[in-house]
Amino acid sequence: MEKNKASHWADQTAEKIIQTWGDKDIYTCASGITPSGTVHVGNFREMISVELVVRALRDRGKKVRFIYSWDDYDVFRKVPLNMPQAELLEKFLRQPITLVPDPWERDSSYARHHEVDVESILPEVGIAPEFLYQAERYRKGMYAQGMRRALEMREQLKTMLDKYRDEDHKIQGEGWPVSVFCSACNRDTTEIEGWHGEWGLSYRCDCGHRETGDLRSLKGAKLVWRVDWPMRWDFEQVDFEPAGKDHHSQGGSFDTSKHVVEEVYGRKPPVTFRYDFIGIKGSPGKMSSSKGKVVDLPDLLRVYQPELVRYLFAGTRPNTEFVISFDLDVIKIYEDYDRTERIYWGKEKAKDQATEAKERRIYELSQVGPVPSEEPYQVPFRHLCSLLLIHQGDVEAVMEALPGLKDSQKPKVRSRAERAWYWINECSPEDFRFSVRKPGEKARLSDAETEALRRLRDEVVLRLESFGNEKSIAEAIYAAAGAAGVDSKTLFRAAYQALIGKDQGPRLAGFLGTLGKEKVLGILAAY
Repeated sequence: MEKNKASHWADQTAEKIIQTWGDKDIYTCASGITPSGTVHVGNFREMISVELVVRALRDRGKKVRFIYSWDDYDVFRKVPLNMPQAELLEKFLRQPITLVPDPWERDSSYARHHEVDVESILPEVGIAPEFLYQAERYRKGMYAQGMRRALEMREQLKTMLDKYRDEDHKIQGEGWPVSVFCSACNRDTTEIEGWHGEWGLSYRCDCGHRETGDLRSLKGAKLVWRVDWPMRWDFEQVDFEPAGKDHHSQGGSFDTSKHVVEEVYGRKPPVTFRYDFIGIKGSPGKMSSSKGKVVDLPDLLRVYQPELVRYLFAGTRPNTEFVISFDLDVIKIYEDYDRTERIYWGKEKAKDQATEAKERRIYELSQVGPVPSEEPYQVPFRHLCSLLLIHQGDVEAVMEALPGLKDSQKPKVRSRAERAWYWINECSPEDFRFSVRKPGEKARLSDAETEALRRLRDEVVLRLESFGNEKSIAEAIYAAAGAAGVDSKTLFRAAYQALIGKDQGPRLAGFLGTLGKEKVLGILAAY
């Protein structure tokens, strides 16, 4: 186990956190997002990256607080393309997201709708943070002291932030670190007029409203982003928080926030790493909630088992851009996971000890909870798809056909089968799908193909039960083609046309074994 722990990026990050902060009673790991639209898998990468580090810390016997901030006091700037009731939503532009109504009419607000969608599904993949709602915290006055400190240091803040800007983007005028949502119209169309040295803040709004309020009770006041983030690092005593490469760019918000947290709030910045973007196979460009072009966690879970979802991220370094596939690559991803599982359970050898340690740790971190107490039943995804197509999606019939499957192993197998059937129908290419012909249905074949098919029937199918394995069936198929005086390609085409009405199909040797002698003979009797 200890050897495993040295080989994974989550464990390396955990060690760095401990080295940076020393021995603490509790370590705080943070993540967060603005719920401005559908939370997509790019956002999920941050959540699970933090969770994997949290798990690595806990594996070391450390107490960890995992917080996830919903930045629902941010401004609603744009209606995403995939939202219903766009005209209604447009009326709430420039207001805090938490005050925008839910266009689906399910939850208390637009923000809460997106929050609930995520919070309800995260347990399926083993993620259970403490959720913090920033609108609630600001409106309760929890950050009043942090805002006052920023106002006291506003000249220094202006210098710090300008350090990272070119001449065209330097702060003009007073450069107030606090903004206000108007208490009359709820919009951020306001301008700070003055700060009265302690808690008093004055502003005016384009709507004509003017007000002086106390920071401790002025519900609309909040810090601007590049000050808000470091203030919360200090307030929550954050030890670790990653960020996307947009925030981690040179002179980006992480650079400025590091400076601010040290100079204004007197705390070291958290340990961090940069995570990269995720692409979706067949969907070019960066995912964007605002543009409506998103794939979310439920989409992933329709195709990938929860441990496979975790595997996708646990097996890839966060600073590596990668693509999540919904095409034929899904088969390979399942195969890769199964190989990792076999290595963990000692059923397959890795190429060397370092690879074995790495694969074992990836497998541990891929599990939703602890590693299962018994070895899971493996049914290859491609083979499972063939079984499902043969049985026309009847999952229970497929499970009955699996030899040696224990009751305790059935839930995971059923989970995989349900996802395989969804993938077949919704994602797989058309030529991957097939249906088995009924007895009496006959393909149009040449004389040579018909002769080859008869050879296959008489010399392979009739003896099917006598072959010891798939390899020996395959050898017999090639021998039958030779005996018929045709090349193997001709025999294969004839067999697939006769069985499923296509020129290609699943590996024939395994397919014949799966269909079974009686079923194949029933179909080939017409020839």
